[in-house]
Amino acid sequence: MERKRPGMPSATRMAPQGSAMGPPGPPYGASPTARPGNPPPILEQSRKRTAPTQVQQQQAAVQSRARSAKRRRMVDKILPQKIRELVPESQAYMDLLAFERKLDQTIMRKRVDIQEALKRPMKTGKQKRKFSSFFKSLVIELDKDLYGPDNHLVEWHRTPSTQETDGFQVKRPGDVSVRCTLLLMLDYQPPQFKLDPRLARLLGLHTQTRSAIVQALWQYIKTNKLQDSHDKEYIACDKYFQQIFDCPRLKFSEIPQRLTSLLLPPDPIIINHLISVDLSDQKKTACYDIDVEVDDPLKCQMSSFLLSTANQQEIAGLDNKIHETIESINQLKIQRDFMLSFSKDPKCYIQEWLRSQSRDLKIMTDVVGSPEEERRAEFYQQSWSQEAVSRYFYCKIQQRRQELEQAIAVRTT
Repeated sequence: MERKRPGMPSATRMAPQGSAMGPPGPPYGASPTARPGNPPPILEQSRKRTAPTQVQQQQAAVQSRARSAKRRRMVDKILPQKIRELVPESQAYMDLLAFERKLDQTIMRKRVDIQEALKRPMKTGKQKRKFSSFFKSLVIELDKDLYGPDNHLVEWHRTPSTQETDGFQVKRPGDVSVRCTLLLMLDYQPPQFKLDPRLARLLGLHTQTRSAIVQALWQYIKTNKLQDSHDKEYIACDKYFQQIFDCPRLKFSEIPQRLTSLLLPPDPIIINHLISVDLSDQKKTACYDIDVEVDDPLKCQMSSFLLSTANQQEIAGLDNKIHETIESINQLKIQRDFMLSFSKDPKCYIQEWLRSQSRDLKIMTDVVGSPEEERRAEFYQQSWSQEAVSRYFYCKIQQRRQELEQAIAVRTT
């Protein structure tokens, strides 16, 4: 329960000076005072938990420290609004904090991009790649009327034993100019897929890798808040998702399997070319530009960037100093508020502070009710007393019955 004290922010308290105060009831750590008619709860044997082992305790401690460190990263760096009002110059610190957050996000995005780039296997190392290594297949379609239905296609497909070459040469006899169509299928590494038209319009993608498509879907889900708030594993489909996946609700783990029917082979590169036999035609050679994927020459530098930890310790040390400084500022602010409130009206402040300490003491010792009223006989002559006594004896009988059943079960085994 949160209570506000005069001159002090919520959830904060100035530690009292002098000897420690104790409650009028049992000392700290003793069993709490029980209300008449309400016996202490009985823990069933089947619900008792075994004591954690030392390894489990160590693992839990490590996880707890990791979670605490993660929570401290950004939230604990922020100065409270009241401190910023007292010290207007602190806005410069908040501007630096916002810039740091933006810089961290940019660096994180770049790290993800670099990780994706490094996942692509290097085919040739430092050697120059040959022309055929960029393609999975090549089909040349000639005039069917001139070369017949069985001889108008020239095909090349990559196989595990394919020898790479710097070009292809195709010869066919003829004395007239002929138009041909070249179909080039690029060898994407990792493989890429053409999206179903509806999915392509939804995500704004045409041809991409499977991981990039799944990532774009997840970004769409987060942007439109489609994830179930109660069960994070499920996605509530909007009208576009229902049209594509044909269901009102689905698990996120089902998306890769459902994508199989929505992903098609990428479109080939189509080149229409005229093979001319006219001696006066000067354009017998044609050049076409094709965008292909090549190994990034900066892969070594990118890999060393990801593995570099040169500045991590220095950054962590500076972050710890910032956290300690902010904590010190908050403590000074609490002390200042305490002193200001005390200086305005010492008597009223001390009385209110003592009442607050008394309430907190009752909550900490789990004292329920009013001990002064419970000392008098009239308190036990109220209408609820008979029911409380009945419940008390009923619980005692159930406890005794359970003990007897357990004893009988032990003897019979």
